[in-house]
Formats: sequence, C-alpha cells, structure tokens
Amino acid sequence: MVSQSPLIDRFGRKVTYLRVSVTDRCDLRCVYCMAEDMTFLPKRDLLTLEELDRVCSAFVARGVTRLRLTGGEPLVRKGVMTLVKSLGRHLTSGALKELTLTTNGNLLKTFADALADCGVRRINVSLDTLDPDRFRAVTRWGDISKVLNGIRAAQRAGIRIKLNAVALKGVNEDEIPEMIRFAHGEGMDFTLIETMPMGDVEGDRTDHYLPLSLVRERLAQRFTLQDSDYRTGGPARYVTVAETGGRLGFITPLSHNFCESCNRVRLTCTGTLYLCLGQEDAADLRAPLRASEGDEALHAAIDGAIARKPRGHDFVIDRAQNRPALARHMNVTGG
Repeated sequence: MVSQSPLIDRFGRKVTYLRVSVTDRCDLRCVYCMAEDMTFLPKRDLLTLEELDRVCSAFVARGVTRLRLTGGEPLVRKGVMTLVKSLGRHLTSGALKELTLTTNGNLLKTFADALADCGVRRINVSLDTLDPDRFRAVTRWGDISKVLNGIRAAQRAGIRIKLNAVALKGVNEDEIPEMIRFAHGEGMDFTLIETMPMGDVEGDRTDHYLPLSLVRERLAQRFTLQDSDYRTGGPARYVTVAETGGRLGFITPLSHNFCESCNRVRLTCTGTLYLCLGQEDAADLRAPLRASEGDEALHAAIDGAIARKPRGHDFVIDRAQNRPALARHMNVTGG
C-alpha cells in the first residue's frame, strides 16, 4: 500500500514545498549562474513530462502544498505547458495551494495567458538590473525589453509578479534603491538574494559577494523598513518599505541562513532529489520511478530521502581556495 503520511524529517520539519527543475537549459548565461560555454545534459537523461507529473503528484499526495517549476529556464522546455496544465488539476482538487514558477521573463509574453489559464497566480522573475547595457553584460546577451514586456503581459493576465535580484558588489549595488522604487511602483514585491557559491564560473565570486546585512543597513538610511510577518512558503524574510508601501524580501544563505525552518526539497530534471541546496546528499528517484508502473518504490525512495534531510547547509565564500562550495551549477539543481 502506498504511504499517504506527511513528509516530516528527523528534525521535525514538515516538507510542504517542492521545487522542480524541468530543464537544465537556459536561453541566457547569467555570469553568476553559468559558464558561457555550458555543456547541457543529453535529452535522454531527462525525465519525461509524464514522469515529472508522476513524481510531483506523489509529493502532492504526501502533503506538498506548494510546487514551483524552475530550470535552467522552465519555459524553454518543449511542451512544458502540457505539464503545467496537468499539474493544475491539483489546484482544482484543493491539494495544492500554489503552482508557480521562476523565470527569466524572456518568454513570458508568449506564455502568460496560458499560465494564468492553468491556475498560475504568482511568478518570480529574475531581474538583476534595469539598465539595458548592464543587463546585457550580466546575462551575456539578454534584451531587457523582452523581460519587461513579459512582465506586463503576465500582469495583464492577472498574475502577480515578484522580482528577484542577486545582489552583486560592484555590479548592481548602486541600483538597488531604484529597483525597489520601480518594482513597488509597478505593484510588484522585490527580493534580494546573496550570491551562492555553486559551480565554476568565470571570475571570482568573492569579488561580487555582497552581504545583505550591509545592504539592509544602507537601505535603512534611505527608507523606513518595517518588519513584516508576511511569508510565501520560501526562505525570504520580508520588510515593508514605508515610503513605497511595497514589500522587500531578503534571502541570505551566507550571512544569515534560514535552515531552521526549511520546508523544501528540490528535484532535478534527471530525477535526482536534493534535500538541501547547499549539500551534495541526494536520492535517485528516476530508478524507482521507472522500475514499475506502481508508485510503491517511488514513495519508499522519497521516505528514505526525507529521513536523512540535513539540518543545514555549509555555504561559504572561500577567497583562500577560490573554489565553489559545490561543483554543480545552479541551473542543474534548479533555481
């Protein structure tokens, strides 16, 4: 008999949030995320859309109430809307509270209406700068007008947008106040993220690491930041900016980690379940998934994985060694 019990780890944390990378591919090459000349996984190694649906549904049956599709860039996966539409049935049943995704916004104009029709009501858009030339430099070849047009299309479709920006010393730190005003002026929440030491990329991350504790101190000299108990199910901690009336989030995996309340696991597009973004321990769900048409082996593998979910991660920006904490790139794990 397939287990229907909730997923609770050995530290008493209930896992209710699954982030699923549907592809490792992306149509941009952000400098902190990927090398310019990436080697992507062979398509035969990826879970099919039907297999992704089956794994996601197994987690929903065990109490996962929030499901986020990521990548790479999820909207470059061929046929991805078939998966989104199928997963939308869990919203209709009430088993899922939220089905959402994180995107770079490049293709959002094309898919906005279809996403809304599938029940997607909120989307995170990664945007590190509002300057067209700087955007092109950070993404290596991106056109910011496509992203802005995608955001507007999503808003017209009734989808709420949260902008995510990686805070990068010497790159966009001078622009953060302007980005806050822009986001809040357009009715969007805005979240800052510390750069994470994952994967070998050109340059030295220590040169761009900007602790958000310092950013918050600087922002407090310009804005009135009021603590908020608002939560989205993810790791961001929010304040309200009195001058704009908007919400500002901070995701701080290095300067102040959020592990004690972690309710998340991550599934890669190859069926590997990572129990922590900052640890290598993982479980293979592809093998039990393909071993039989039933889900008994799949649920057993999920149970075994959750039982060894670690207390926390070991992220550190290491200037002495000049190497990432983890060898895998963010696009492999899922953003």
